[in-house]
Amino acid sequence: MVYYSGFSLKDDVSFFKQYIKEGIYTVAGFSYGAIKAFEYTMSCKDRVDTLQLFSPAFFQTKPESFKRAQLMAYKKNKEVYLSHFIKGCFEPHELKKTQHILTKESELKELLEYEWDSSKLQEIVHSGVHVEVYLGSEDRIIDVQGANEFFKEYATTYLIKGANHFLQTK
Repeated sequence: MVYYSGFSLKDDVSFFKQYIKEGIYTVAGFSYGAIKAFEYTMSCKDRVDTLQLFSPAFFQTKPESFKRAQLMAYKKNKEVYLSHFIKGCFEPHELKKTQHILTKESELKELLEYEWDSSKLQEIVHSGVHVEVYLGSEDRIIDVQGANEFFKEYATTYLIKGANHFLQTK
């Protein structure tokens, strides 16, 4: 399995163990990592049977002012921004320990400005890849309703009641 972690995170795969389809033909990613998993699947010459997107970073419905504010807060104080970001990922539930990596402003900009392309999703599906999208009903990071509406035409979508961005319900 190929797995891509979320923005500023490493080894976050353990949060999704109950959903992951272990196998050599599975590609998965969480949040920002979902973008990376999607792009990898688009360019991969190897066999991929399943693409799993956990809380995919979906900000294309957010106003530009929101995106600018996020970038400005990051520029002002990266550590404070990341602390608030991780806390928000776990709300409304208890904050859990996560492992982090160094981040770049360009990665946050890519995450915020990424446009999911329906024609590319359709291309992946037509090539035989089964796409699964997992969303938390209480996710306070992404536009859950917008993501659900966008992906449901191309993927099996799971809306997990009471779950946060990390798909945790407790």
